[in-house]
Order: sequence, then structure tokens, then C-alpha cells
Amino acid sequence: MEPLTLAVTGLVVLSIVFALVLLARPSVVHATLGRVFAFAALCVIPLFAMTLGVTDHVERSKTTEFCLSCHAMEPYGKSLLVDDRALIPAVHYQNHLVPADKACFTCHTDYTMYGDVTAKLRGLRHVYVNYIGGVPKKIALYTPYNNRECLHCHLGSRSFEEGATHTLEEGTLAKIKSNRLSCMSSGCHESAHNVAALRGAELWKEPGQ
Repeated sequence: MEPLTLAVTGLVVLSIVFALVLLARPSVVHATLGRVFAFAALCVIPLFAMTLGVTDHVERSKTTEFCLSCHAMEPYGKSLLVDDRALIPAVHYQNHLVPADKACFTCHTDYTMYGDVTAKLRGLRHVYVNYIGGVPKKIALYTPYNNRECLHCHLGSRSFEEGATHTLEEGTLAKIKSNRLSCMSSGCHESAHNVAALRGAELWKEPGQ
């Protein structure tokens, strides 16, 4: 059991024990110290446990494992492991250009002031759709992919700044950086996960597997 999970479990157990003490000896609240004890047992400890629990789950929701735990995301997880050096998700994941344990979160979170919050709210909607609602036949992004998410890592790197396609025509690089020319444009990286073409694809085996 992870330390944070263990701490939350301990606090919940402690709160329950304190609550049972209050039920068995309600007279303890007559004294000032008893009221402090009751407040801690019924308010402070549960609130602290809830805060730690939410924090733990929020951090866990950033993991690749969590994102791919939904059945609808299985093909997208497969695209990370395809043995194809030209497939964008595979290249980034297999070469650790993004953290392997947070691959989905790294590429699909808006790098803005409220990016994390927006990602979490959308994530809650995804959980609802997966367990209660209906998963759409075609999974699509909410908005067109912003170059900002690519440039967060690639801007300034030699492979990006001196890339043959990026420098083939004057002004192309400036258009990419200003989001006037999408990285997902035809002839560039228009097919990211390309899940429809992954049937029977050979998979790369991670070291140790």
C-alpha cells in the first residue's frame, strides 16, 4: 500500500474510533476538552482525510495507466507500443520524449493557467461517459489541437528548429510557432494515433517484459 493511501486509511480508521468513543461516551462533550475532541473527530480529521484522498486520486488520474484503464482507450494505448518509428505517439512514448508514466496527460493537457483544472473536469466527464453514459462511436478532441502543446517541449530544440520540413519554405517555422499552421496539417503529423490502422500491427516490447 502506498504511503499516502496508508495515511488516508489511518485517518479514516482514527476518525471512526473517535466517533465510536463519542457514541459510547456522549458526556465527554460537556467539558471544553471533550468538545475539542468531538470537533477533531467529526470535522478536522475527516476533512484532512478527504483532502489527502482527493489529492491522491487527482495525481493518480494523471497516470498513463489510469487513462488507459477505460476500454475505449485501449486502441490509443496500443498506439504507444506499435513498433513504428514514424508514429508520433510511439516515438514520444518509447523514446521517453514524454514521461512514460504520464504520457497521455503530458500531451493532452492545455498548457495554460487553468490547463490542469480543465483536464480534470473533462476527465470527470470521461469517467461518467465510460460508466454511465454512452461512449461515442468516433472519439474526437474537444477543440483542434493547439501547437502550444507540442511547442511546450519542442520549442528551441535543434530537431524542431532545423527540421527539413519546418525550414523548407521561408516563414513556415514562424507560422507553426504562432499556431497559424497546425502541426496536424496534411503532410505533417495529421495522423497521430491512427487507431483504425493498428489491427495486426507489430508491437514493441518494453525492456524487462
